[in-house]
Amino acid sequence: MFGVEPICRVLSGHGWKIATSTYYAAKARPASARAVRDERLKGELRRIWDGNYQVYGAYKMWRELNRQGILVARCTVERLMRELGISGARRGKKVRTTIRDDGHERAADLLKRDFTATRPNQRWVADFTHVSTWAGVVYVAFVLDVYSRAIVGWSAATHKRAKLVLVALDMGLWRREVAGQAADASPREQT
Repeated sequence: MFGVEPICRVLSGHGWKIATSTYYAAKARPASARAVRDERLKGELRRIWDGNYQVYGAYKMWRELNRQGILVARCTVERLMRELGISGARRGKKVRTTIRDDGHERAADLLKRDFTATRPNQRWVADFTHVSTWAGVVYVAFVLDVYSRAIVGWSAATHKRAKLVLVALDMGLWRREVAGQAADASPREQT
C-alpha cells in the first residue's frame, strides 16, 4: 500500500531518522544463526508433536529432543512451541467448587478467623474440595476438630449441594456420641 520511502519520510518527520537503505540492508541480510536453528527445531518439534498424537507438552518435547541427540534448552522449546501455536494436552477442565451468589446473605464468621481451641470438640470447621477421577469429578467434604486437627467426619458425592457438608457434620456428631465425648453444645446448634 505504501512504499518504503514515504514511510521513512513520515518517521523522519516524527523524530525517527531512518534511511531507506537501512530497510533494504536489513531485508537483504542473511538470517541469523539463531533464526536458522529455530526453523530447523520448529520442524523437529512439529514432527515429534504430530508423531505423539499432539499431546506432548514442552517438558516431554524437550526430553524427546535430547533423547534424539538434539541438545536444546527447555525454555527454547517453550518459546518455539508458543510461536508454532502448539501445546500439550490438558486433562479435564477447571472445576469451580464455590460459585458466589450476591443475591444471598453470606454466612457469619462465627470463629472470627480464630482457629484455636483449648480442648477437643470445642470448635469444628468444614470445607470441601473436588477430586478429578477417570469417571468424573467427586466432591469431598471434611469436618475437622480444630484442637486435634483430626478429621471427625467426611462425605463424598458427585454433587456439591449443602447435603454433602451436612452428611460429613452428621458423621462427626455420630462419632463423637459413639466415643462418649460430650461437648457444651453441638457444633450444629451453634450455627
